[in-house]
Amino acid sequence: MKNRFEILILLGRPASGKSEVIDHLKKTPVEERLERFHIGAFEEIDDFPMLWTWFEEDAILEKIMRQPRVHSDPQGYFLHRYQWDLLIERISFEYGKKLRDPGYAERVTTLIEFSRGSEHGGSQAAFRSLSAGILEKACILYIDVSYEESLRKNRRRFNPARPDSILEHGLPDAKLERLYKEVDWEEFKGEDPEFVRFSGHKIPYVVLANEPEVTDEPGKLGPALEGCLSKLYELHGRR
Repeated sequence: MKNRFEILILLGRPASGKSEVIDHLKKTPVEERLERFHIGAFEEIDDFPMLWTWFEEDAILEKIMRQPRVHSDPQGYFLHRYQWDLLIERISFEYGKKLRDPGYAERVTTLIEFSRGSEHGGSQAAFRSLSAGILEKACILYIDVSYEESLRKNRRRFNPARPDSILEHGLPDAKLERLYKEVDWEEFKGEDPEFVRFSGHKIPYVVLANEPEVTDEPGKLGPALEGCLSKLYELHGRR
Protein backbone atom coordinates (compact mmCIF):
# COMPACT_ATOMS: atom_id res chain seq x y z
CA MET A 1 0.00 0.00 0.00
CA LYS A 2 1.49 3.34 -1.07
CA ASN A 3 0.89 6.80 0.36
CA ARG A 4 1.47 5.76 3.97
CA PHE A 5 4.03 5.86 6.73
CA GLU A 6 5.72 2.62 7.70
CA ILE A 7 6.71 3.74 11.21
CA LEU A 8 5.51 6.87 13.00
CA ILE A 9 7.05 7.70 16.39
CA LEU A 10 4.96 9.94 18.66
CA LEU A 11 7.02 11.86 21.20
CA GLY A 12 6.17 14.45 23.82
CA ARG A 13 5.83 15.00 27.54
CA PRO A 14 3.24 12.98 29.47
CA ALA A 15 -0.31 14.19 28.73
CA SER A 16 0.98 16.21 25.78
CA GLY A 17 -1.69 14.68 23.53
CA LYS A 18 -0.06 11.56 22.05
CA SER A 19 -2.81 9.18 23.14
CA GLU A 20 -5.49 11.63 21.99
CA VAL A 21 -3.90 11.72 18.52
CA ILE A 22 -3.99 7.93 18.34
CA ASP A 23 -7.59 7.90 19.57
CA HIS A 24 -8.52 10.40 16.84
CA LEU A 25 -6.86 8.21 14.21
CA LYS A 26 -8.80 5.19 15.46
CA LYS A 27 -12.07 7.07 15.11
CA THR A 28 -11.31 8.20 11.53
CA PRO A 29 -12.54 5.84 8.76
CA VAL A 30 -9.62 4.00 7.21
CA GLU A 31 -10.04 5.43 3.71
CA GLU A 32 -10.17 8.98 5.06
CA ARG A 33 -7.33 8.26 7.45
CA LEU A 34 -5.09 7.10 4.62
CA GLU A 35 -5.94 10.07 2.42
CA ARG A 36 -5.59 12.77 5.09
CA PHE A 37 -2.97 11.34 7.45
CA HIS A 38 -1.06 8.75 5.35
CA ILE A 39 -2.04 6.04 7.82
CA GLY A 40 -4.29 3.16 6.80
CA ALA A 41 -4.23 0.00 8.88
CA PHE A 42 -2.08 0.59 11.94
CA GLU A 43 -0.88 -1.07 15.12
CA GLU A 44 0.54 0.52 18.26
CA ILE A 45 3.57 -0.17 20.40
CA ASP A 46 3.38 1.90 23.60
CA ASP A 47 5.72 1.35 26.54
CA PHE A 48 3.15 2.46 29.14
CA PRO A 49 1.40 -0.96 29.34
CA MET A 50 4.83 -2.57 29.73
CA LEU A 51 5.90 -0.39 32.65
CA TRP A 52 2.46 -0.58 34.26
CA THR A 53 2.79 -4.37 34.29
CA TRP A 54 5.95 -3.92 36.37
CA PHE A 55 4.06 -1.82 38.91
CA GLU A 56 1.27 -4.39 39.10
CA GLU A 57 3.77 -7.20 39.58
CA ASP A 58 5.47 -5.29 42.40
CA ALA A 59 2.11 -4.70 44.09
CA ILE A 60 1.30 -8.41 43.86
CA LEU A 61 4.72 -9.39 45.19
CA GLU A 62 4.61 -6.96 48.10
CA LYS A 63 0.97 -7.03 49.17
CA ILE A 64 -0.14 -10.55 48.33
CA MET A 65 2.94 -12.76 48.18
CA ARG A 66 4.91 -10.90 50.89
CA GLN A 67 7.99 -10.91 48.67
CA PRO A 68 10.45 -8.13 47.75
CA ARG A 69 9.56 -5.75 44.94
CA VAL A 70 11.70 -6.38 41.84
CA HIS A 71 11.04 -3.40 39.53
CA SER A 72 10.34 -0.28 41.59
CA ASP A 73 10.60 1.20 45.06
CA PRO A 74 7.50 1.86 47.22
CA GLN A 75 7.22 5.38 45.73
CA GLY A 76 6.99 3.95 42.22
CA TYR A 77 10.44 4.91 40.92
CA PHE A 78 12.41 2.33 38.93
CA LEU A 79 15.12 0.56 40.89
CA HIS A 80 17.60 0.83 38.01
CA ARG A 81 18.29 3.52 35.39
CA TYR A 82 18.66 0.86 32.66
CA GLN A 83 14.98 -0.06 32.97
CA TRP A 84 14.15 2.98 30.82
CA ASP A 85 16.40 1.56 28.11
CA LEU A 86 14.91 -1.88 28.58
CA LEU A 87 11.47 -0.51 27.71
CA ILE A 88 12.79 0.84 24.41
CA GLU A 89 14.55 -2.45 23.71
CA ARG A 90 11.18 -4.08 24.30
CA ILE A 91 9.63 -1.77 21.70
CA SER A 92 12.26 -2.85 19.18
CA PHE A 93 11.69 -6.47 20.15
CA GLU A 94 7.92 -6.18 19.71
CA TYR A 95 8.38 -4.58 16.30
CA GLY A 96 10.64 -7.45 15.27
CA LYS A 97 7.93 -9.92 16.27
CA LYS A 98 5.40 -8.09 14.08
CA LEU A 99 7.71 -8.43 11.08
CA ARG A 100 7.36 -12.22 11.30
CA ASP A 101 3.92 -11.75 9.72
CA PRO A 102 4.56 -11.91 5.95
CA GLY A 103 3.80 -8.57 4.32
CA TYR A 104 3.28 -6.75 7.63
CA ALA A 105 5.50 -3.79 6.74
CA GLU A 106 3.78 -3.41 3.37
CA ARG A 107 0.29 -3.37 4.90
CA VAL A 108 0.51 -1.77 8.33
CA THR A 109 1.77 1.49 9.82
CA THR A 110 3.39 0.95 13.21
CA LEU A 111 2.77 3.76 15.72
CA ILE A 112 5.41 3.89 18.46
CA GLU A 113 4.67 6.03 21.50
CA PHE A 114 6.80 6.97 24.50
CA SER A 115 7.89 9.89 26.70
CA ARG A 116 11.41 10.47 27.97
CA GLY A 117 12.70 13.15 30.30
CA SER A 118 16.29 14.30 30.68
CA GLU A 119 16.40 12.82 34.19
CA HIS A 120 16.39 9.30 32.75
CA GLY A 121 18.36 9.90 29.57
CA GLY A 122 15.94 11.73 27.33
CA SER A 123 15.47 11.10 23.63
CA GLN A 124 19.19 10.59 23.13
CA ALA A 125 19.22 7.50 25.34
CA ALA A 126 15.89 6.21 24.04
CA PHE A 127 16.88 6.37 20.37
CA ARG A 128 20.13 4.52 21.11
CA SER A 129 17.97 1.55 22.08
CA LEU A 130 15.76 1.60 18.97
CA SER A 131 16.78 -0.93 16.34
CA ALA A 132 18.37 0.13 13.06
CA GLY A 133 15.36 -1.36 11.31
CA ILE A 134 13.12 1.15 13.10
CA LEU A 135 15.45 4.13 12.70
CA GLU A 136 15.83 3.72 8.95
CA LYS A 137 12.04 3.83 8.38
CA ALA A 138 10.80 6.05 11.21
CA CYS A 139 9.28 9.52 11.05
CA ILE A 140 8.74 11.59 14.20
CA LEU A 141 5.68 13.57 15.27
CA TYR A 142 6.66 15.60 18.33
CA ILE A 143 3.76 17.05 20.31
CA ASP A 144 5.00 20.18 21.98
CA VAL A 145 3.68 21.42 25.34
CA SER A 146 5.42 23.17 28.21
CA TYR A 147 5.98 21.44 31.53
CA GLU A 148 3.23 23.59 33.05
CA GLU A 149 0.76 22.44 30.40
CA SER A 150 1.83 18.83 30.84
CA LEU A 151 1.18 19.19 34.57
CA ARG A 152 -2.26 20.74 34.00
CA LYS A 153 -3.37 18.06 31.57
CA ASN A 154 -1.87 15.25 33.64
CA ARG A 155 -3.98 16.37 36.60
CA ARG A 156 -7.07 16.72 34.42
CA ARG A 157 -6.94 13.30 32.81
CA PHE A 158 -6.08 11.20 35.87
CA ASN A 159 -8.83 8.80 36.89
CA PRO A 160 -7.86 6.97 40.11
CA ALA A 161 -10.36 4.23 39.28
CA ARG A 162 -8.51 3.48 36.00
CA PRO A 163 -4.79 4.11 36.63
CA ASP A 164 -3.88 1.55 33.95
CA SER A 165 -5.90 3.30 31.23
CA ILE A 166 -4.05 4.74 28.23
CA LEU A 167 -6.29 7.82 28.20
CA GLU A 168 -6.83 8.21 31.96
CA HIS A 169 -3.54 7.39 33.68
CA GLY A 170 -1.52 10.07 35.41
CA LEU A 171 1.53 10.78 37.54
CA PRO A 172 1.75 12.43 40.97
CA ASP A 173 2.92 16.04 40.64
CA ALA A 174 6.26 15.35 42.35
CA LYS A 175 7.04 12.43 40.06
CA LEU A 176 6.10 14.37 36.93
CA GLU A 177 8.40 17.20 37.99
CA ARG A 178 11.33 14.93 38.77
CA LEU A 179 11.05 12.78 35.65
CA TYR A 180 9.73 15.14 32.97
CA LYS A 181 10.21 18.79 33.88
CA GLU A 182 13.39 18.82 31.81
CA VAL A 183 13.39 17.28 28.33
CA ASP A 184 16.13 17.20 25.69
CA TRP A 185 14.01 17.53 22.54
CA GLU A 186 15.62 20.78 21.38
CA GLU A 187 19.12 19.37 21.78
CA PHE A 188 18.13 16.04 20.25
CA LYS A 189 16.60 17.43 17.08
CA GLY A 190 19.48 19.85 16.54
CA GLU A 191 19.37 22.86 14.24
CA ASP A 192 17.96 21.14 11.14
CA PRO A 193 14.26 22.14 10.94
CA GLU A 194 13.29 18.99 9.03
CA PHE A 195 15.53 16.03 9.92
CA VAL A 196 17.03 14.54 13.06
CA ARG A 197 20.53 13.24 12.35
CA PHE A 198 21.11 10.31 14.65
CA SER A 199 23.50 7.37 14.50
CA GLY A 200 23.91 7.60 10.75
CA HIS A 201 20.17 7.95 10.11
CA LYS A 202 18.23 10.89 8.71
CA ILE A 203 14.86 10.92 10.47
CA PRO A 204 12.13 13.34 9.28
CA TYR A 205 10.23 15.18 12.00
CA VAL A 206 7.47 17.73 12.47
CA VAL A 207 6.19 19.48 15.59
CA LEU A 208 2.51 19.71 16.52
CA ALA A 209 2.10 22.69 18.84
CA ASN A 210 -0.56 21.72 21.39
CA GLU A 211 -0.62 24.87 23.51
CA PRO A 212 -3.25 26.29 23.24
CA GLU A 213 -4.69 22.80 23.18
CA VAL A 214 -6.01 21.31 19.94
CA THR A 215 -6.09 17.62 20.89
CA ASP A 216 -9.23 18.08 23.01
CA GLU A 217 -11.35 19.23 20.05
CA PRO A 218 -11.69 16.92 17.02
CA GLY A 219 -12.67 19.90 14.85
CA LYS A 220 -9.28 21.48 15.56
CA LEU A 221 -7.18 18.34 15.88
CA GLY A 222 -8.09 16.89 12.48
CA PRO A 223 -6.89 19.87 10.39
CA ALA A 224 -3.82 20.44 12.59
CA LEU A 225 -2.84 16.77 12.38
CA GLU A 226 -3.47 16.68 8.63
CA GLY A 227 -1.20 19.66 8.08
CA CYS A 228 1.60 18.18 10.18
CA LEU A 229 1.44 14.69 8.71
CA SER A 230 1.18 15.95 5.13
CA LYS A 231 4.39 17.89 5.65
CA LEU A 232 6.01 14.92 7.38
CA TYR A 233 5.09 12.58 4.54
CA GLU A 234 6.64 15.00 2.05
CA LEU A 235 9.83 14.97 4.12
CA HIS A 236 9.67 11.19 4.27
CA GLY A 237 9.82 11.15 0.50
CA ARG A 238 13.00 13.27 0.57
CA ARG A 239 14.90 11.48 3.29
